[in-house]
Amino acid sequence: MSSTAGPYTPVVHAGDLLFVSGQIGIVDGSIVDGGLHAQATQALSNLRAQVEANGATLGQVVKTTVFLTDMGDFGAMNEIYCEAFGESRPARSCVAVAALPLGAVFEVEAVVHVG
Repeated sequence: MSSTAGPYTPVVHAGDLLFVSGQIGIVDGSIVDGGLHAQATQALSNLRAQVEANGATLGQVVKTTVFLTDMGDFGAMNEIYCEAFGESRPARSCVAVAALPLGAVFEVEAVVHVG
């Protein structure tokens, strides 16, 4: 699990829900090399680590929001995303953004039902 790239709480537990702040492809404070594939894979691994550290699984994720700096990566991102979530895919939005922290090209946040 990586430390945050800013002044926020990585996970907030509210009632039966966990709100997981945006996860980018960061390890030891730096973005991983390798573009979308490496960053999305690491960000989703970071998401899994945050979820599991709070006693849940990716199967309990009910909603994600994905942020991409290039919608040309949408197809490739979908393949990586499906590998991470398997058949248990939550509701999802995908938003194009001009930039992400630390020069990331992919970010994902999640809502997890733990009740």
